[in-house]
Amino acid sequence: MAKGQGAALDRKKLMADPIMVTTIVVLIAFLTLFILYPLAILLVDSFVGDGSFSFGIFKRIFEMPTFTRAIFNTLKVGLVVGILSTLLGLLFAYVEVYVRMNKFAGGLFKLVSMLPVVSPPFVLSLSMIMLFGKAGIITRFLLGIYDNNVYGYWGIVIVQTLTFFPVCYMMLRGLLKNIDPSLEEAARDMGASRWRVFMNVTLPLLLPGLGNAFLVTFIESIADFANPMIIGGSYDTLATTIYLQITGAYDKAGAAAMAVVLLCITLAMFAVQKYYLEAKTAATLTGKASRARMLIEDKSVKIPLTVLCSLGALFVIMMYVCVPIGACFPTWGYKFFPLTGKWFAQVFTKYHGLKAFKDSFLLSLIAAPITALLSMIISYLVVKRKFKAKGFIEAVSMLAMAVPGTVLGVGYIRGYSGGLFHTGVLQGIYGTGLILIIVFVVRSLPTGTRSGISALRQIDKSIEESAYDMGADSFTVFRTVTLPLIKDSFLSGLVTAFVRSITAISAIILLVTPSYLLITVQINEFAEKGAFSLACAFATILIVITYSAVLIMNFVIKRFGTSRKIKED
Repeated sequence: MAKGQGAALDRKKLMADPIMVTTIVVLIAFLTLFILYPLAILLVDSFVGDGSFSFGIFKRIFEMPTFTRAIFNTLKVGLVVGILSTLLGLLFAYVEVYVRMNKFAGGLFKLVSMLPVVSPPFVLSLSMIMLFGKAGIITRFLLGIYDNNVYGYWGIVIVQTLTFFPVCYMMLRGLLKNIDPSLEEAARDMGASRWRVFMNVTLPLLLPGLGNAFLVTFIESIADFANPMIIGGSYDTLATTIYLQITGAYDKAGAAAMAVVLLCITLAMFAVQKYYLEAKTAATLTGKASRARMLIEDKSVKIPLTVLCSLGALFVIMMYVCVPIGACFPTWGYKFFPLTGKWFAQVFTKYHGLKAFKDSFLLSLIAAPITALLSMIISYLVVKRKFKAKGFIEAVSMLAMAVPGTVLGVGYIRGYSGGLFHTGVLQGIYGTGLILIIVFVVRSLPTGTRSGISALRQIDKSIEESAYDMGADSFTVFRTVTLPLIKDSFLSGLVTAFVRSITAISAIILLVTPSYLLITVQINEFAEKGAFSLACAFATILIVITYSAVLIMNFVIKRFGTSRKIKED
């Protein structure tokens, strides 16, 4: 009874606040138009190809050997990459949490965890080709191997594993830190070996987290477009097959049906990861450790593990360092020295690099604050407000996390090239910079929303209620009370959205027009042509931009954030 009265009172307060009601309506309209509508259009196009409902289009694409092979290839790559990335991430996380490392190894781990964040998604593909391809530095010029083929299945698996394992490493590191060391030490006191403790105590506690890390990596792998496009060769995956179906075969209905198949796979995996494994992980590992963990100092364990992980980290760093070095070679594959800066000069003088960086920078700069603000507003509504559409807003805003970029790109083509439901309404945004900004916002929205929800759940409701009692409206409370308390998450979301936008490719490569030159599209184009030095020059400048943005964010949060240290007078 009391609970029902409280809910009724909350709804009454909400309806009495026009700013809040308007915000909710605008949010629902935005999420419906730019997330649900494109996906709904894909379903409509897939089942209504000739004006009547049928499975004809699905039957046609499943009769295509290339498509059925692409499904098998995608699932095979996703499974192997998920397992390898999870195991590698677990090894790195275990060594950092349980083994006493020196500062050098710790610094390597931190660098490895940051590099995938600040670099374009296909940097390691470029490095793999330049180091281990037929004209690679290591294979051809150091080892004298001329028939090595780095393209195909193993090329994709290696590159994706090295790209995605830092995500597993960061996820599992947090889970391992939350395990109470007294549980493991009790087993050690009973005479169990370290291996037996790990297998019988640590691993069972960690299993839901391992499943979570595997599924996250699996989803990232099967949705990846950039790496299979550059290093896949003739090895087809769903993401590249959809792209070629719409750009090469001009079969938009077939591409829509293929996109629905890929979407069903990712949504199924996302549902398991989100609603089963995440909840189970949270229930398994709760609270803080009762005391500090006694780190392993036994040299027979410490030295091999530290050396192994340090060598792995150095190899990954070498792969990233190869990109700026490769941009300085005079002629790739034939002449490596003396180093030159001519490719950097040609980026701006011959290949419209200034326009590419200007367009990418401006579009990302516009999208970033919009994404950060929308994320915080959605987080605020989800955590602090009670209304019937709350579940809809939360679910749809998170849905973009499970939608591969290629699928979203096809959805926008089918949904807006002729306007809403082919009526011409909103057709004007198609082919413009506005639709690219919208895609950037939609793709980055889930990350910022999750961060905002975590931050807002730590704020006591009474703080905001005091402002309401003083007569402030919802906008004033959000602007003067809530936002200042979560400005670390806001700033973090701002830079994360900028970095994700400026390094995006999978969705925008289908939507970009000659009016806009984007850096990632240029890199992909030069890599496909075999102009690796030019691709590396573009990628190097892009890495500098994104890394600078992260450094600026860290400085701003340290200097002005809520977590800054208070100096005592």
